[in-house]
Amino acid sequence: MATDTAVPIRHDDRFFIGGTWVEPSSSDVIGVIDSATEELYFNVPEAKAADMARAVEAAREAFDRGPWPRISHAERAEYLRAMGQGLRGKADEVGQLWPRESGALHSIAQHTAPGMAGVFDFYAGLAATYPFEERVQPTLGGDFGLLVREPVGVVGAIIPWNGPLSLITYKIAPALLAGCTVVLKSSPEAPGDAYLFAEIAEDIGLPPGVLNVVTADRQVSELLVRNPGVDKITFTGSTAAGRRIASICGERIARCTLELGGKSAAVILDDMDLQVAASAISGAECFLAGQVCSSLTRIIVSRARHDQLVDALAGTFSQVKVGDPFDSQTQMGPLAMSRQRDRVEGYIAKGIAEGATLATGGGRPKDLHRGYYVEPTVFGNVDNRSTIAQEEIFGPVLSVIAADSEEHAITLANDTIYGLNASVFTNDVDRAREVAGRLRSGTVGHNAFRTDFGMAFGGFKQSGIGREGGTEGLLPFLETKSVILEGQPTGYSPA
Repeated sequence: MATDTAVPIRHDDRFFIGGTWVEPSSSDVIGVIDSATEELYFNVPEAKAADMARAVEAAREAFDRGPWPRISHAERAEYLRAMGQGLRGKADEVGQLWPRESGALHSIAQHTAPGMAGVFDFYAGLAATYPFEERVQPTLGGDFGLLVREPVGVVGAIIPWNGPLSLITYKIAPALLAGCTVVLKSSPEAPGDAYLFAEIAEDIGLPPGVLNVVTADRQVSELLVRNPGVDKITFTGSTAAGRRIASICGERIARCTLELGGKSAAVILDDMDLQVAASAISGAECFLAGQVCSSLTRIIVSRARHDQLVDALAGTFSQVKVGDPFDSQTQMGPLAMSRQRDRVEGYIAKGIAEGATLATGGGRPKDLHRGYYVEPTVFGNVDNRSTIAQEEIFGPVLSVIAADSEEHAITLANDTIYGLNASVFTNDVDRAREVAGRLRSGTVGHNAFRTDFGMAFGGFKQSGIGREGGTEGLLPFLETKSVILEGQPTGYSPA
């Protein structure tokens, strides 16, 4: 096993504010627990109100008076490329942190940093291709018009614990290209990757205050959202927390992007081989032990094939090897923390109490006495209005729901407050496209769990506001300004 208990962070006793490592305002710390051993992994300082205010002040100073928003996009792109290169050099560190903090498999975690480095390269490339400024013809007077897309300002980026590296990347890369400055608020349960980004910012000489990193719990995090010096909040997390953030932003008309929860449906059409579908669905649910907002957890199939699909899912999911995330034979690791396991077990109990049929799992693996493990679980005969069909569980629990017809299946899939992800399982690509057009979801895949941040990612309904990834992910960090002049400025040439 490729495991190392040393903590791969240089300054885990400080915050990164204004381009330097600063001492916290108090001696309070947050303990990060190893999800597979239940032992303390390391401590980080807990930000208090004074620390958060200091971070916002540094970001505000860097935006209002620093060079960052005023240098060219091409110059900012060079910093992004340097950040990407720095991230490639942190692959081993990420490979150690993510499994311990969140339960991800080491076999996946060790390859994550190079992939995210490519995202910085992508946004750097937009410096030369995206129309940050374009000439338009005024319609109500004036001879020369420009549409200028400028940075939104100071950004508060609030990161969850399940996939911090990728979620930090898809927030700060476009924000920095746009010319924004950032306060990065990491999760108390998984702060390690944010510290790695601070190290990279220091190593590449990112101007002071452009990226500031603190770790805080909910009360102090809310101060970030309320601070009038913050122009925009970008948040990934629960819908409940997203509602709170949106309401606070609404009070002062601050911008916000919210990537929230899901209860995503896999619609299995009658021409699809059920064993193939079961293997695809249960295999995808192994990733991060189902702690993925876009997981396909509501499996909708015709009533006549319901029992057969339940048996197929129980057969494939029950064979998943659960265990140490550093063991190369492990297919699914632990949940991230004790309260998350309690949450999942609570939903399993509700499913049984409300009359669903427990087909497999439902407990803790009998041979694993330490770590926050839960068995892969499948329920059949699930009522779409029941708790386990409507509320996000965030664990390896699948609910199979019977539909009376294809039309009814689509209705059931849309009968949720969420709309993050979905998939259609059919051998007919034209039917897949037709059904995809009727599903109220930010992403619809075909014959698999699919999300693609390279295109765009985000949700309908209460699954969020805005999109992350791709060119679409740059737009929330820009404000559009109309400039109307009496003539063409000297030396102007179209980009």
